[in-house]
Amino acid sequence: MRLVQASSDIALVLNHEGTILDVLVHGDDAAAKRVRAWRGKAWVQTVAPDSRQKVEKMLRDAQAAVDANAGRWRQVNHPTEDGEELPLLYSAVRLGSGTAHQGRIVAFARDLRAMVALQRRLIDTQQAMERDYWRSREAETRYRHLLETSAEAVLIVDGSTQKVLEANPAARALCVSSRAKLVGSALPALFDPADSERLQDLLAAARSVGKKDAVRARLLDGSAEVAVSASVFRQEDTVLVMVRLTPVSQGALLAARPGVGRRTTPEPGQSWEHTLAAFVQNSPDGLVFCDNAGRVLSANRAFLTLAELSTEDQARGEALDRWLGRTGVELGVLISNLRQRGSVGRFVTALRGEYGTEIEVEISAAQLSPGTDTVLAFAIRDIERRIKPETDTGKAMTRSVHELAELVGRTPLKDIVSETTDLIEQLCIETALQMSNDNRASAALLLGLSRQSLYVKLRRFGLGSLGGDE
Repeated sequence: MRLVQASSDIALVLNHEGTILDVLVHGDDAAAKRVRAWRGKAWVQTVAPDSRQKVEKMLRDAQAAVDANAGRWRQVNHPTEDGEELPLLYSAVRLGSGTAHQGRIVAFARDLRAMVALQRRLIDTQQAMERDYWRSREAETRYRHLLETSAEAVLIVDGSTQKVLEANPAARALCVSSRAKLVGSALPALFDPADSERLQDLLAAARSVGKKDAVRARLLDGSAEVAVSASVFRQEDTVLVMVRLTPVSQGALLAARPGVGRRTTPEPGQSWEHTLAAFVQNSPDGLVFCDNAGRVLSANRAFLTLAELSTEDQARGEALDRWLGRTGVELGVLISNLRQRGSVGRFVTALRGEYGTEIEVEISAAQLSPGTDTVLAFAIRDIERRIKPETDTGKAMTRSVHELAELVGRTPLKDIVSETTDLIEQLCIETALQMSNDNRASAALLLGLSRQSLYVKLRRFGLGSLGGDE
């Protein structure tokens, strides 16, 4: 009995009918007193209703056992007077015929209260992170919507390099005659060189005091004169400058600002059952139904949120690859596999929002109503916050960046580049084969190679099993 007590937190000694004959428990707190009060009761009567089938199953398994081997561990919850539950992990063992207590059953139990409390804290923390993430996403969506729909030309400029990081449609329309690429170019390069010193003074004053009154400057080639104002804000350790351009003349090119999206005439919807329609609209995953060519017929609210759309009319009639896919061929590969197999699961790709936000998503798809009226159904799940498992690529990166840097001066650059290039090429081919489910033609399309070139590289790296005709 001392051995049983030392090997578990709680131990119950039962007869063959499942009645508790003795209780061994550590401590003398309120929980231990409640457990000792189980003596003389049927084990099944001390547990919560949802755990009774587990107890009955453990008793049957223990009685049917022909040796003293431990049975399967099962979690059982015991109700308490304060409304909480006592979670225990049980394993029941029947004593063998060579003992003085032949036929009796010993149920070993481990106290799971600390683990359950830790799980609750983990869930609370995860939910708090989820709320913070969605607040951040909603703030970013509002910011991008405001930036895209503003009638005022706005530029976001890096305070240290003076390069333009973002430009809204009004700014692109205003600077269209400057023949300069907005994003990535230096802010003074957008204006007449005669106004360069004035702009430098404006940016320097804005960085020092946070905000500066507007100055006049003429865009490149003298296309238009604008009032330039600047204000500074910080994002982590980076200093950013918001530059606003206000045309001085009324003939500025503000009318060319594009709209957010085109509204199309809704096509007649299919006759969905009420319950199915409610599930589609309320599903937390994005659900999209397309025709055989990949054009959107219907989409639920979750997809509209991921794609940063305000109404379903903005998505209806548009090609799905407007939002899905890192390259222009991924959706074609997915639809091709879908037609061949009828369903595709866990296809990982990227989804681009209407305002430029890009997230990683996982797609499951099925082909519905095969025939003349084929409908392609896509379930899109946001996996951006999922803890990503370590990917087994078959060959890990042999050298880190620091190790490669240490090779400089000891190994010729040609050898370093050759080894790194071969490894990256092999990893890209393996990834393409995984994405296309080992479809060589689709993998070649994803990589932008011909099938013959792909076969040469597969043979070179020893990937896959090539037949004689390949």
